[in-house]
Amino acid sequence: MAKIIAVCKSKDKGTPKQDIGEGKLQEEFGLVGDAHADCCTHRQVSLLAIESINKMRNRGFDIGPGDFAENLTTEGIDLVALPVGTRLSTGHGVVLEVTQIGKQCHTKCAIYRQIGKCVMPKEGVFARVIRGGLVKSGDELKIG
Repeated sequence: MAKIIAVCKSKDKGTPKQDIGEGKLQEEFGLVGDAHADCCTHRQVSLLAIESINKMRNRGFDIGPGDFAENLTTEGIDLVALPVGTRLSTGHGVVLEVTQIGKQCHTKCAIYRQIGKCVMPKEGVFARVIRGGLVKSGDELKIG
C-alpha cells in the first residue's frame, strides 16, 4: 500500500519544510500556509518519495521528510514513473493531478548548499490540486 508519510510546509521558498502531520490542500491552490501554494501555477504541491530521501541517507547525509522542500513525502509509489496527467487520490477525497516530473534548479536550494546534492530536480514530482481536503501522515495514496 502506498501512503503519505509526511505533510510539510514552510513560510519561505527555497528552505526545508517542517513536517506538520496534517494540512489542508485547497483546490487549485495548494497546501494552505505553504510558501509555494499559488492559484496560478501547475506546481501547487510537490511530492518526493521517501525512497529518494533514503538514497541520500545511504550516502551518509542526515536528512528526512521536508528537507528537500517537498509538501508530501510518499512511500511505496514510483512517483517519477507516473506520466503527467496521472491522478492520485487519498482516503479523504483529495485528488491531485501530476503536472511535472523533476524541475530545473536555477538557484541552488538550502539543502544543495548544505550537502552539495539535491534529488528534487530529477525525482521530485509536482501536481495541482483538483479536489481539496484534509491530508495527513498515514493516508493511503492511490493512483486514479
